[in-house]
Amino acid sequence: MTENLFQPYALNDTLTLENRILMAPLTRCMADDDLVPTQAVADYYARRADTGLIISEATIIRPDGQGYPNTPGIFSAEQIAGWQNVTSAVHAKGGKIFAQLWHTGRVAHPHFFDGEYVLAPSAKKVEGTVPRMRELTYTVPKPATAEEIDQLVADYAQAAANAIEAGFDGVEIHGANGYLIDQFLHYSSNDREDEFGGTPENMARFPLAVVDAISQQIGADRTALRVSPGAYFNIEGDERDRQVFDYLLTELEQRELAFLHIGIFDDSMEFDYLGGTASSYVRKQYSKTLVGVGSYSAETGSEAINDNKFDLLAIGRPLIANPDYVEKVKKGQTLVDYSDEMLAELV
Repeated sequence: MTENLFQPYALNDTLTLENRILMAPLTRCMADDDLVPTQAVADYYARRADTGLIISEATIIRPDGQGYPNTPGIFSAEQIAGWQNVTSAVHAKGGKIFAQLWHTGRVAHPHFFDGEYVLAPSAKKVEGTVPRMRELTYTVPKPATAEEIDQLVADYAQAAANAIEAGFDGVEIHGANGYLIDQFLHYSSNDREDEFGGTPENMARFPLAVVDAISQQIGADRTALRVSPGAYFNIEGDERDRQVFDYLLTELEQRELAFLHIGIFDDSMEFDYLGGTASSYVRKQYSKTLVGVGSYSAETGSEAINDNKFDLLAIGRPLIANPDYVEKVKKGQTLVDYSDEMLAELV
């Protein structure tokens, strides 16, 4: 029983989705060497335009935000033009698409932008090497100054304006999974003692400033945010983080965003410090449009929506394996199983 997935859903007075199935942001590393989306990118997204909303792969707001090879940007005229080709292809098929705006923070690497350092909340290095380029070891980041943080906020807002110029219907701010914004929200990556660290209010200051700047730039109704209170990727756990997210969610509840998106790899996982799953924790504190993701099938996702765990279902790997996912689910057809080999293919 998945009928509720195919009902239209009004995000607000501006945007109504044809169904409740979203394409989750899926990093594909398909841009060219100038980080411009190619025709293959346009074809890739156009094939999935029957989802209620596509959330693009994470897209870099400025050069020093790059942490992986061939991930697209949205800071140059050529990149904007490349994305215009993508959004036109999606809109021609009747779809809607948001750009996910991204800065990787301490997960960036100077190799990609010929820089001296990467910026992060604190001089706390993430261990390991760059995926797809394992010869590159992560470096100790430079703590961003207050002036550099102000510039980052301005650059996020400009990237949002660029996204609208490129034809996107809105943006999702990537505030999850251990990247720059998320790094400010966790004690293991933020040991600052100024107005951006030390307390929940201070640690949430930069993320909320980005949300507000983008909302002012393009409208809150076209602004969304992804958070991951329970997904520790490139970050170590700390029970004090709960207080930070308690405060952040209280503040977000007061804003009229398009939606809030939970970034979690497996939403069946329970976290002691959250008192349950990530989605149940967020739903208790956030009553507006919530997007769930993380190992849900169409059936279990539909049931979760019926149980008011969230309002919209984001699908990841099954949409890589099945560009016609929506049609197959609607008709009850068997889905192709995802395999890691598909990551290397443009499907």
